[in-house]
Amino acid sequence: MDIFALEGRSVEPVDPDNFTGDGTLIRMPGVSISPPINAYHVSFEPGARTAWHSHTGTQLLIIVRGRCRVQKHGGPISEAGVGEIVSIEPGEVHWHGASAETATTHVAVNVDVETDWLGKVSDAEYSGDSQD
Repeated sequence: MDIFALEGRSVEPVDPDNFTGDGTLIRMPGVSISPPINAYHVSFEPGARTAWHSHTGTQLLIIVRGRCRVQKHGGPISEAGVGEIVSIEPGEVHWHGASAETATTHVAVNVDVETDWLGKVSDAEYSGDSQD
């Protein structure tokens, strides 16, 4: 049994190549070796979000603060609140981030995942005004 604490870990800004807006990230690698699981404590300021991306394995987003906005490519925009979990299947192209009005923090649990980063989410896509 291991305990993985956030305290004492480096807080880093999100990568502007793969995120729009302001946010921070705390990495918690090696939560499990078999299957390989990494966790990330990610905070987004209002309007901040990831770029479109997919994962080779399952990703769980556990919402611990605010409202998390999520969208699977081709699907509607949804929001999840504190205590809710978003389950993202392998290969699903998606994005996630804060709502326009409220910051959010989630713990991303990546199970046997490599990430494929795609294009940035436009303001029109984020607001749901895109025709794509």
